[in-house]
Amino acid sequence: MYNMDQYDGENDYMQQEDDWDRDLLLDPAWEKQQRKTFTAWCNSHLRKAGTQIENIEEDFRDGLKLMLLLEVISGERLAKPERGKMRVHKISNVNKALDFIASKGVKLVSIGAEEIVDGNAKMTLGMIWTIILRFAIQDISVEETSAKEGLLLWCQRKTAPYKNVNIQNFHISWKDGLGFCALIHRHRPELIDYGKLRKDDPMTNLNTAFDVAEKYLDIPKMLDAEDIISTLRPDEKAVMTYVSCYYHAFSGKQKAETAANRICKVLAVNQENEQLMEDYEKLASDLLEWIRRTIPWLENRLPENTMQAMQQKLEDFRDYRRLHKPPKVQEKCQLEINFNTLQTKLRLSNRPAFMPSEGKMVSDINNAWGSLEGAEKGYEEWLLNEIRRLERLDHLAEKFRQKAAIHEAWTEGKEEMLQKRDYETASLSDIKALLKKHEAFESDLAAHQDRVEQIAAIAQELNELDYYDSPSVNARCQRICDQWDALGALTQKRSEALQRTEKLLETIDQLYLEFAKRAAPFNNWMEGAMEDLQDTFIVHTIEEIQGLSTAHEQFKATLPEADKERLAILGIHNEIAKIVQTYHVNMAGTNPYTTINPQEINAKWDKVRQLVPQRDQALIEEHARQQNNERLRRQFANQANVIGPWIQNKMEEIGRISIEMHGTLEDQLTHLRQYEKSIVNYKPKIDQLEGDHQLIQEALIFDNKHTNYTMEHIRVGWEQLLTTIARTINEIENQILTRDAKGISQEQLNEFRASFNHFDRDHSGTLGAEEFKACLISLGFDIANDAQKRTGIMDAEDFKTCLISVGYNLGENEFSRIMSIVDPNRMGIVTFQAFIDFMSRETADTDTADQVMASFKVLAGDKNYILADELRRELPPDQADYCIARMAPYCGPDAVPGALDYMSFSTALYGESDL
Repeated sequence: MYNMDQYDGENDYMQQEDDWDRDLLLDPAWEKQQRKTFTAWCNSHLRKAGTQIENIEEDFRDGLKLMLLLEVISGERLAKPERGKMRVHKISNVNKALDFIASKGVKLVSIGAEEIVDGNAKMTLGMIWTIILRFAIQDISVEETSAKEGLLLWCQRKTAPYKNVNIQNFHISWKDGLGFCALIHRHRPELIDYGKLRKDDPMTNLNTAFDVAEKYLDIPKMLDAEDIISTLRPDEKAVMTYVSCYYHAFSGKQKAETAANRICKVLAVNQENEQLMEDYEKLASDLLEWIRRTIPWLENRLPENTMQAMQQKLEDFRDYRRLHKPPKVQEKCQLEINFNTLQTKLRLSNRPAFMPSEGKMVSDINNAWGSLEGAEKGYEEWLLNEIRRLERLDHLAEKFRQKAAIHEAWTEGKEEMLQKRDYETASLSDIKALLKKHEAFESDLAAHQDRVEQIAAIAQELNELDYYDSPSVNARCQRICDQWDALGALTQKRSEALQRTEKLLETIDQLYLEFAKRAAPFNNWMEGAMEDLQDTFIVHTIEEIQGLSTAHEQFKATLPEADKERLAILGIHNEIAKIVQTYHVNMAGTNPYTTINPQEINAKWDKVRQLVPQRDQALIEEHARQQNNERLRRQFANQANVIGPWIQNKMEEIGRISIEMHGTLEDQLTHLRQYEKSIVNYKPKIDQLEGDHQLIQEALIFDNKHTNYTMEHIRVGWEQLLTTIARTINEIENQILTRDAKGISQEQLNEFRASFNHFDRDHSGTLGAEEFKACLISLGFDIANDAQKRTGIMDAEDFKTCLISVGYNLGENEFSRIMSIVDPNRMGIVTFQAFIDFMSRETADTDTADQVMASFKVLAGDKNYILADELRRELPPDQADYCIARMAPYCGPDAVPGALDYMSFSTALYGESDL
């Protein structure tokens, strides 16, 4: 057993043993925290050796894992352990571990191998704490402070920028968890969203820090969030142990980054130098290659044959001096600058001097550049002399080309024009125009003689001066002379042909004019005749068709004289054809005075002859159709003149029946239904009239002077008659339903009807607002003070007049309320049915929402809600299901599961709320 004095001031980072014993006795919760923290710390190192501990006082008893732990954290080999299982072997192994700890300058206090072998928890924890202090905390140094103070200062520095974090110790300063989160966020901000953390939620903060540290920083969970929160003062040793792991995790990363930065800096310098070397080599190679390509081009003195080619050479040389050479001068200068800069950088970074590839030294480049400038000398002067020599030849050649081009442009198409035989198909006017045009061409031809002679003279001069392109000049000149001779011969030939053709066409033109003068009016007569014969006629009477027949007979009498004129016109055309055939005139054109030809005249004449009998037949058929139409008109009129008045009489009778009150409502209903049956029995006559009307429509008859009734009038009247009798029967049925449902006597209904009829002065079956008001008043209805009345439908003026007439005191506000009831659509009228509904509602006892609500309350046993079982017990199944499906859940304070709201359901039944 080691019985050593307390450590001296040099190891002031350790707690005194007395403090250790007192802490454990004062707060057993600290022992629990230390067990968890120290166990996790040991396992974080033992797992590197492929093992771990579960119980800190039991697993170190044989000394084997203790020795292994020391070897892992120190990186040194301990004495060979004893493999026996006896107590003496275990004590030996533990002593070897304690000796190793002592050899590292650690003074152990009251910690002996026997306590460790016996599983003394307090001593085992003290030994582990000593190891942690020596190997995890002692080496921490921040600004000349070490161990605990150094670790505390490091934490304060790192967390200083964070809100609500104030690290003053290793116990209560860490309880809210923000300190751990701040350390992580300071070094790895991407791992924690610090802005979302709250100081009043320590459990979340601690667990977040512990989970992130374990997952991303390889720091095991050494503390328990619940223990830290529940302990008034967390164990300082446990917190220090855990925080030291943060220090080592982040300080190790910083050292690695520093080392990496140093390497990157050295490599960057080296890479930059290598890049400068590569740039020099490439720039030198490119510049030398450009010089090599350019020198042969400058030394070339081979003359060109054209001014344009020599000027292009001069322009290329100027581009070289202005565009291509200046950048290369800059490159040469930059190359020397880069070389000097590179050598300086290499010298400053202790690198050997740069030696370019063979032939790429600065002196090599200067020599090549001197050769380039030597080749430039005299090149520009040679170019200018050669250009002046070619300029004189080019002037003559250009003059030849211009005159030749002008002449060729003028002669282009002239041979084709002179060889045209357009006069063979031309009219007389065209021939005269062609003759004048040809005379103008002959004058123009003579004027161009001088230009041809000039072209020949220039060609001769170019030949004498030995022009390089003389063969092409001579060939072009010969073509121009040959063409000029050909144009002269063609001009004379065309002049003779035009004069001969002119004489023949003058004779034919006279005959064309006579043909046109006689053919035009005859053609117009035939076209008018064809139009009249084909004109579709629309007649509606026999008199109209008889008039058309008389006019047609008069036309047929003129046909023989017209045929004689047709033959005379065709004779003129035959004479023209004879002249053309005799003198072989090519008559490609047509008569210039008319577009009419003999074929068209004969075709139209034949058409007229064909249309005459067709017109005869059409007139006969139309006469027969008009006779049949007249018969249909009379047949329809005879029936319509009977049915129309019958429908009107029936409408008037129904109106009288609906107003008069004879007998009970049942008697009136019986009488109306018998009346309806008699009307329905009249339907066959309507159908028969429809059949006659269909025949008239098929015959396209649009008027009928024998009657004022149309089928549309009959249909509308018949439909109104059926609708009126059906509506009147329905009104009586509704009155019977209202009377029976509201308990209104027959005498009351008669009184209501009498009052309504009295104010319905136009017998329209409706009342205006004032009439309705007077009608209500006449029945004794007090409107002014009755705030409980409901609304119906009636014309506002009629209704008001009705109320006033029966003695009601009718205020404007109350009457407006009543009108909103009887006339909800704001039509401004009140029907008798709406009037009856309103009066029956006012004079009879009716159910209300409050009464229905009270009935539901009885079924519910006086509760504010009702259950589905209660509804099914008291109501028929279909009505119970109806209520259950539409009742909303009851949400009052006394609600129970399944409670239904019968109150809102009752008000909805009467439209006082939404169902």
